[in-house]
Amino acid sequence: MLHDSRKSGKAQYFPWRQSKTSMTAFIFAAAEILLTNSTALAGWIDPDTQLKFRSAKPLTLGDNREFTLVFSDEFEREGRTFRDGDDPRWTAIDKNDYTNAALHFYSSENVKTENGALNITTTLKTNSYVAFDEDKKIFYTDKKHIQSAMLQGWNKFCITGGIVEFRAKLPGKPQIGGLWPALWMLGNLARASYVGSSDYMWPWSYNKCDKLNQLSQEISACQKVHHYGLYPYMGRGAPEIDVLEAMGGAPGKLPHTPIQRPYFSTSLQIAPGIRNNRPQVGNLPPEGHWYHGMEYSEEDGNTTGLNPFFYGVTLVHKQKSYTYQSDALSANTQIGASHFSDYHTYRVEWEPSDADGKGGYIKWYSDDKFLYGINAQVLNFTGAAIPNEPMYLLINTAVSSDWGFPKPCPEFCDCECYECGNPDCECGFPDDFCSNFPNQFEVDYVRVYQAVNDSKHELGCSTESHPTEQFIKGHEKRYMEKGQKQPLLNVQNGGGTCDSDEDCGSGNGGRCTRNVCVCNEGNTGPMCMAYAGFDDNPFSHEDGSLTLSSFVLPGGFIGFAAIVIMGLVAVLIKDVVMKKKHESTKNTNGTVSPSPSYYYQGKQSMPQPLAANPQQKVVTYCMIDGKLVGDNE
Repeated sequence: MLHDSRKSGKAQYFPWRQSKTSMTAFIFAAAEILLTNSTALAGWIDPDTQLKFRSAKPLTLGDNREFTLVFSDEFEREGRTFRDGDDPRWTAIDKNDYTNAALHFYSSENVKTENGALNITTTLKTNSYVAFDEDKKIFYTDKKHIQSAMLQGWNKFCITGGIVEFRAKLPGKPQIGGLWPALWMLGNLARASYVGSSDYMWPWSYNKCDKLNQLSQEISACQKVHHYGLYPYMGRGAPEIDVLEAMGGAPGKLPHTPIQRPYFSTSLQIAPGIRNNRPQVGNLPPEGHWYHGMEYSEEDGNTTGLNPFFYGVTLVHKQKSYTYQSDALSANTQIGASHFSDYHTYRVEWEPSDADGKGGYIKWYSDDKFLYGINAQVLNFTGAAIPNEPMYLLINTAVSSDWGFPKPCPEFCDCECYECGNPDCECGFPDDFCSNFPNQFEVDYVRVYQAVNDSKHELGCSTESHPTEQFIKGHEKRYMEKGQKQPLLNVQNGGGTCDSDEDCGSGNGGRCTRNVCVCNEGNTGPMCMAYAGFDDNPFSHEDGSLTLSSFVLPGGFIGFAAIVIMGLVAVLIKDVVMKKKHESTKNTNGTVSPSPSYYYQGKQSMPQPLAANPQQKVVTYCMIDGKLVGDNE
C-alpha cells in the first residue's frame, strides 16, 4: 500500500529499508527513488499549467501552510469536447433540467474549448422532453426554447478541502437580466440536475442524531445499520458551495441592501435549516432568527453584503414528516461591466471540519480580495458542520424564471410560456432578454490546491473517511436518465474517425492510423483531445485498501526501471527460497492477523462498513412544478 506523504500526511513505507545485504539495499534504494518520483506525478494536473502555478499561498490570514497544485485544466487544446465518454475530468450532460424553474435544456453541443478557454454558449433552440402533469397524473411531451450547457466533475474528480480558483468572463450584457452563470461545488452523493439523487441528500452537512430530522436525512447519524460501505452512526449528505452565481440587470436601488445589479452571489447551502420564524425574501433577518458572525469585506472598492433575496429552500413532500428546510448563507458582491468583457478570478478557500464536525471555515475571494467568510462557530445556530464531504466542481449557464425575471408576473401576462419570437410568450422576460443570445461564458482555467501533509485535505470522490462508491453503485438509477445503462461511460481512448494527425489531439495527442485516432501516452478521449487524469492513490472499497492508479513514467526512467525490476525479482526469489528453508526448520503454529480497521483521520478505529442489502428499495423522483414527486408518495 503506497501513500503520497505530501498529501496524506502519512509516511511512505519501504520494506527494503530493513534489508541486511548491500546489494538488496542498493536495488531497493534505487526503487525508492523511482517510485517516489513517479508517485509524485499528480494525475489531475494539466501539463499545460506553468511551473510557477504549481504552488500557491493561501489568502486567509494566519494560514502559513504550503499548498501544492493537485488539479488543473487550462483548456488550451482547441476543439475539445465533453460528451459522456469524451473526457476524464468533466462530463457535459445531455438532459432537461427540472430544477429551479429552469427554462433551458442542457446539451453537450453547447460547450467546447476555443481560443485557449472553455466556452459555454447559450442559444435559442427548441428541445422536446417528457414531462409529468401532477393534476392529471399523466406524462406528456413539453418543449423548452433555450439550450445551454453544464460541465460537471461528478464521480470523476473530487476534493475534500483546499483552494479552488476559476478565471472567468461572464456571459451576455451586464445590464440585461435572466442569465444565471455559475461556478460551484457539490457533494458527490448528489448529482446536479438528477433530482432523484439529491432529495433527502442535498444539502445535508450534519453528523448528529436528531429524531426531528431523521426521516428527511437519508443517511442519518441515528441509524445503526448503514449498507453500501457507509459507517453506522455517521450522518452524510451533499452540501453545496457556490463560488459564483452572477445576476445581470439594469442598475438601480434594491430593497434592504446597498448592492445593485450586476452582482454575483457567494453561498454555503446546508441542511438542516431553520424551521420557524424564517426571514422573508427581500427583507433583513429579524434579530436572533438568523446566523450571525459572518465576515464581510471592509476593503475600499469591494461592495459586499448579506444577500436578502435567498435564504434557502423548503423541500416539500406529501408526508409532512419528510419535508425539510435548507439554509443558504449567502452574500452579494457588486461588479461592473469589466466582469462581462474581461477575465477575473473567483476563489474559495475551504477548510473542512474535523471528524466530529468541529472547526473549519470557508472564505471567498475575487481578484485576490477578500469578500465573505463563514467560520464553524456561525453554524452553531443549527448544529450543521462546515462541509467535510468529497465535493466535485461544476460550470454552467442556466436560465430560470426565478433568477432575474420580473416578479410578480407583469400585468396582462400569465407567464405560462417563455419563447423568444412568439408574441404570446415574450411578456414575462426581462427587458431586452431576447437580444442577449447567443452568449458565451468563458473560463480561462480551473486550478485546485491542497495543503501539504494535511490529512484533512483529500483527493477522491470516494475516500476512506467518506465513502460514496458502493452507495452510488447500489442506487445507480438515481444518477442517470431512463434508458441509460450506467451513469457514466468509460472514457474512450482513441477510436474517433480522422483524416489526418491534426484531427487527433491537434497533432500532439495522437496519430491518425487508417482513419482512426490512436492516442499517444498521457492522452485520451475518442479524438485524443484530453490529457489523461486519475487519482494517484484511489481508495478501493471493494477490498478496503488503497490502490495505485497507473501512471505514465517519464522516458528517462524506463531503462532504469527495467534494471530495478530485474533486481527486485532476483532478490524476491532469493528471499522466498530462504524464507521457505527457514520455515521448514520451525515447529510452531502460525497465527493469522486480523485485517486492519478503518481509521478516520488517524484518530480512532471505526466499525467496518456493512455489506450492501440488495433488497433495499430504490426510490426515484422527478421535479414537478417545483416539488419532488417519488414513487412512494
